[in-house]
Amino acid sequence: MPDDPSYLQPAPLPSFGLEYAAAPESTAIVSIAERYQLFIGGQWVEPRSERWFTTTNPATEEPLAEVAEAGADDVDRAVTAARGALAQWSAWSGRDRAKVLYRVARVLQERAREFAVLETIDGGKPIKESRDVDIPLAAAHFFYYAGWADKLGYAFPGRRTRPVGVAGQIIPWNFPLLMASWKLAPALATGNTVVLKPAETTPLTALLLAEVLQEAGLPDGVVNVVTGAGETGAALVAHPGIDKIAFTGSTEVGKHIQRELAGRDTRLTLELGGKAANIVFEDAAIDQAVEGVVNGIYFNQGHVCCAGSRLLVQEPVAELFLDKLKRRLDTLRVGDPLDKNTDVGAINSRAQLDKITELVAAGVAEGAEMYQPQCALPEKGWFHRPTVFTNVALSHRIAREEIFGPVLSVLTFRTAEEAVTKANNTPYGLSAGVWTEKGSRILWMADHLKAGVVWANTFNQFDPTSPFGGYKESGFGREGGRHGLEPYVELDDLVAT
Repeated sequence: MPDDPSYLQPAPLPSFGLEYAAAPESTAIVSIAERYQLFIGGQWVEPRSERWFTTTNPATEEPLAEVAEAGADDVDRAVTAARGALAQWSAWSGRDRAKVLYRVARVLQERAREFAVLETIDGGKPIKESRDVDIPLAAAHFFYYAGWADKLGYAFPGRRTRPVGVAGQIIPWNFPLLMASWKLAPALATGNTVVLKPAETTPLTALLLAEVLQEAGLPDGVVNVVTGAGETGAALVAHPGIDKIAFTGSTEVGKHIQRELAGRDTRLTLELGGKAANIVFEDAAIDQAVEGVVNGIYFNQGHVCCAGSRLLVQEPVAELFLDKLKRRLDTLRVGDPLDKNTDVGAINSRAQLDKITELVAAGVAEGAEMYQPQCALPEKGWFHRPTVFTNVALSHRIAREEIFGPVLSVLTFRTAEEAVTKANNTPYGLSAGVWTEKGSRILWMADHLKAGVVWANTFNQFDPTSPFGGYKESGFGREGGRHGLEPYVELDDLVAT
């Protein structure tokens, strides 16, 4: 590569004065009830707590429905129902359990549009992401683990598997249906029963999924859904009848759960926060890397635990890369999540928007240089412009703290060793991305980066056959692949006869 890469400088974009016409997805396919009860023992029941909360459309700030808030008595009722169904469900053959999971997967595909629209209304993510990523991947996880249900002897050769028991599963608001599928599918395939607690801001697709599970022939009590906020989750974690807790969410809450379970015979897997580095070397395919970086941080408004929120770009191409990145930001469309042209939708809640705004202000105050495209934001709803910070120091809050929003911090490096040092300079260790044409460098970087997942010349690619999870303060345990079965089985040695 010549010392002066000026011949690679981007040409001005032509301007034809053309705008995208609105392409809103119809909401007619979705029916939202005025009030949702708890799903316990195969029945929709009133909360004994007699408390309710309102779920809100983050793009319009309009209330959607009242949802039951489960208290400790409701959680106890759900755990009791799951315990009562355990003997029946675990006695089913793997083949019969697989049939139910296959039915769930097929119904998710058949009702994909309904689930996608509901996910977007309740959570704020663009419809094209719900439609093309969340729902297909949710169905794929049920298909994949249905395939394992009658083959557990091959997953763990020479061992006999038994279900762990009753699993408490607490899922976040950034991928409500997908995270439920990640957790439910392996638990059910291995014969466990479940009490599922969705996030309080995005409960609707989990409640619709409960209907699908029932229609697919799942016995009563095998899956129970208790809605609520932190108090509900705390009651689930504290319940003595729970044999396994699976939690995806913030590192702070994950630490609290680990302290709560210390000294108890309860299994635990945690998938927590992240501050992933996307590392671009000078020999990378620049335009491809720009797209990967944009996907890594602005996908789902940055509400992704493995988001590439730190960009490390090698100095010889840093100026060129940033020019192209900023030009790409200018083309992103921020607005109505139900519009099929929208790239960046609504921030999930007012509280999350306030957190993002506060950290962005801290970045400016600490001396980083901010760039935002001059796009108009909707008058109603919770929105934030895609943001890039340059001249960022490792000590800046925006380089250290998980923002969980559409905010990218840019640093530079000279050598691969320096890139590794900067990338690993974080308490998190969930994911990383490497962009280079050299296969040997990819392997060297993957070996030295302290991250559970390292993507090479891509980012945010998920597959049900591949395990996902982190190190350090990003948690422990894996979801996906054969590894995702392990937290839900007890293994006994086969006795030779």
